[in-house]
Amino acid sequence: MSLALIKMWFALGSMGLMFLAVACIYLSRFKCRNRFLKITVSSFAYMCVLISGIIVFVVVFSGPVNE
Repeated sequence: MSLALIKMWFALGSMGLMFLAVACIYLSRFKCRNRFLKITVSSFAYMCVLISGIIVFVVVFSGPVNE
C-alpha cells in the first residue's frame, strides 16, 4: 500500500472518531441519567476528538506525497 493510501485511511479513521465523539456527546447529554456514566461517556468523546485532531494535524502538515 502506498503512503498516500495510508494517509487517506488515517484521515478516514479520524473522521470516524469525530462521528463517534458526536454520538457519545449526544448520548451523554440527552440519554444518560447516571452522573458517573455521563462523565465517563463524555470523557471518552473528548478523548476521541483530541486523538482525531492530532491525526488530522499530522496528516495535513506532513505535506503532499511524492509519487
